Amino acid sequence: MAVDRDHVLRSAAALLTRKSTSTMDEVAKAAGISRATLHRHFAGRDALVRALEALGIAECEAALDAARLDEGGASEAVRRLVREIEPAAGLLAFLYSENQLFEGEGQNEGWARLDVRIAAVFRRGQESGEFRIDLTPAWLTEALYGLMASGAWAVQEGRVAANDFTHMIAELLLGGAVRREES
Repeated sequence: MAVDRDHVLRSAAALLTRKSTSTMDEVAKAAGISRATLHRHFAGRDALVRALEALGIAECEAALDAARLDEGGASEAVRRLVREIEPAAGLLAFLYSENQLFEGEGQNEGWARLDVRIAAVFRRGQESGEFRIDLTPAWLTEALYGLMASGAWAVQEGRVAANDFTHMIAELLLGGAVRREES
């Protein structure tokens, strides 16, 4: 019987977003396969995490495309982005905590592609006068990632309602990013 790799990855993502310390045995059980079968597809936890990283980056890139970041005002583009990325937020929260993904020479170029596209929205907002210019686009991008990870964890733990995810993140970020009229 052929194993559906996407099913295994999504099962692993669902489990690891709830319990990041899950063992490979637990991942195999969640996917409904044996540990030996899991190891035939992923030599170990690092290989599994790298595959989840590729899945997370692909989902983020699809969300960026769906958010139509070049359309309308930058604030609305940020709101659309948060709304589109919400289904992947739990996986991103897990990946955000996996330090080995962001250290050394082996960093996936996908993260840089995401950074460039998101920072461009903040830069556009600054150039149009919509966003403050004292906060760099790189910082606003990192702040967005942090808020999405925190929001995903808060929703997962039941501390906030899932329906509030987009509003909480976009409004907190934009409330600090929007240029205020001087009085």
